[in-house]
Amino acid sequence: MAEREAERKDVLLARVRAMEEAVGAIGTTLDETTTCRELAAFAARRLDASATVDLLTEPGAAPWRAARAEPPGAGGPAAGRTAGPAPHPATTPGAVPPTATIPGAVPPTATIPGAVPPTATTTPGAAPAEAAPGAAPLAGTAPHRLSLPVAVDGEDPAGTVTLTRTAGPPFTEDDTALLRYAARLAARHLGHARRLAAAEGAALHLQRALVAEPGRPHPNLEIAGGYLPAGPRALVGGDWFETVRLHFGRSLLVVGDVMGHGLDAAVDMNAYRTALREAAATDLPPHRVLRHLDSVVAEDDARRPATVLLVRVDPARGAATFASAGHLPPAVIHADGSAELVDLDVGPPLGTGVGGYEPTTRPLRPGDTLLLFTDGLVERRGEDIDHSLARLASLRLPPDSGPDRVVEEVLGRLGAHRAEDDVAVLAARIRVRSHQ
Repeated sequence: MAEREAERKDVLLARVRAMEEAVGAIGTTLDETTTCRELAAFAARRLDASATVDLLTEPGAAPWRAARAEPPGAGGPAAGRTAGPAPHPATTPGAVPPTATIPGAVPPTATIPGAVPPTATTTPGAAPAEAAPGAAPLAGTAPHRLSLPVAVDGEDPAGTVTLTRTAGPPFTEDDTALLRYAARLAARHLGHARRLAAAEGAALHLQRALVAEPGRPHPNLEIAGGYLPAGPRALVGGDWFETVRLHFGRSLLVVGDVMGHGLDAAVDMNAYRTALREAAATDLPPHRVLRHLDSVVAEDDARRPATVLLVRVDPARGAATFASAGHLPPAVIHADGSAELVDLDVGPPLGTGVGGYEPTTRPLRPGDTLLLFTDGLVERRGEDIDHSLARLASLRLPPDSGPDRVVEEVLGRLGAHRAEDDVAVLAARIRVRSHQ
């Protein structure tokens, strides 16, 4: 009796250790394919069997082979490691869904209440194999198979994990329990990965809605814009650009930056954008538009401060009028490709209620391209802002670069794709019309 009790304790201890190993080995990333490979590798290694994982991606769609692994010492190219996902069955002519090749296998869409008895893992009608572990299968014997859903109780399965043992004893209740635990663990991580992907997709759609194409300026103005979020997961922020059509062929160019990051900053940015459109519709000069916005925002304690640069372009007169609320100065890219920073008065950011915004007007020569941008384009950690702006002013772009080329060149040469902050840029040039 004591020996049996000690043996039972050893079995339980071994199962606990295996479960602890599963926790550390499965779900190390939020990538679905990686999680499936980790599940297959763990099952093959711990249960000494070939392992496959078939995922369901859409209701009613055929499962696809996400991962497979062979036990250590099995030989072959996949021995002791996992292989990459196979092509989706729907994309392979004449392909059969993975579960269709497994006699008696549990379909991925089925939920298995309770434990699966080991006898259900052997091909129906086959006699139990009696070959010794590691020996070649005996003639006339069938491989042992164990198939379980990758699922958490009460949730739809994400797929199926299947073990195949061509030699050795049938799968035991302990084997079934360990595989079920590993499959449930993988299912939980797959659920997290899919929910995160759905949330990031929603955030990306929100970003595209908030940082949409700018409004329509007058046809006498060529424009191009660009937006880059900070990092792969910061999908929304407070940077934006805008154009507003005014009377007499003029257009108002806008670039702004709400302090902070994330969804809250994006919501405030949209509020600023809406208020600015309403103020610009009155055809006030840029500095008075800023004064109006500042007074409105100052009355709302919940609104975050923002820096904004306005430029009213008058193509008929070949001039631009600037007004800045704490924003970095714009640049003018001349026809020869040289860059020049615009010298203008800078007032406080919006939301302080202090006011003090003044206009600056300068001519625009034929071929000049205005470049408005947020600080993420030039600022770098530990670097003085004057040095950052000097880097922009030292650029030499290809001659006669239009707005699209200017945006592309500036983003690339200043490394904006690796910036630590959101980047919004807006380029505009007076359209040259041929006279016939």
